[in-house]
Amino acid sequence: MSKEFTEKKLEGKDLVEWKFQRYLKDYLSTAKSLDRNIGELLDYLDQKELTENTVVIYASDQEFYLGEHGWFDKRFIYEESLKTPFVMRYPGLVEPGSTFQNLVLNIDWAPTLLDLAGSSIPNDIQGSSFLPLLVDKKDSFPWREAGYYHYYEFPQPHHEHPHFGIRTERYKLVRFYNKQNNWELYDLKNGPNELRNIIKDPEYASLE
Repeated sequence: MSKEFTEKKLEGKDLVEWKFQRYLKDYLSTAKSLDRNIGELLDYLDQKELTENTVVIYASDQEFYLGEHGWFDKRFIYEESLKTPFVMRYPGLVEPGSTFQNLVLNIDWAPTLLDLAGSSIPNDIQGSSFLPLLVDKKDSFPWREAGYYHYYEFPQPHHEHPHFGIRTERYKLVRFYNKQNNWELYDLKNGPNELRNIIKDPEYASLE
């Protein structure tokens, strides 16, 4: 790919299209490889009769943009990147095909795994075990009402503007700082694609 890039000496629109095609093909090839290898792992557990006593978790870093908001890569707080894959299989405990919509953060993974293993969770550990959500699936189970995100590496290595934000079930408030200085507010119920910044909309002025 690097040789091809050097030889083509592309510019402007041709360069953008070439980069997008390369990115998309790499992305889809990775997804295909994951699908194949995860399948082989699950087959091995079945063959060795380990399935019933093995917790299988598929998780990821931030997801990638595929042109949404005009971006590729990741790191921005918008939904396509903020949401990350997390799939768990544990026969007898996790009901196949079940889902829950509670706000879970990466810091919840460690206490959840400790909980699954029957180990004590240190008092100073960040995050909370979401095992009760998997077992009981009770809406009444006390859980966080908001999640916090912060991207602060600037200007290197990714040249993306630092920002932080709060996401609740319905709303997302974002603050860009440093060279940019602006706020964004999104109603995820009425505008799930986050294309309309309502920070100055008087209809939402009473939000706290």
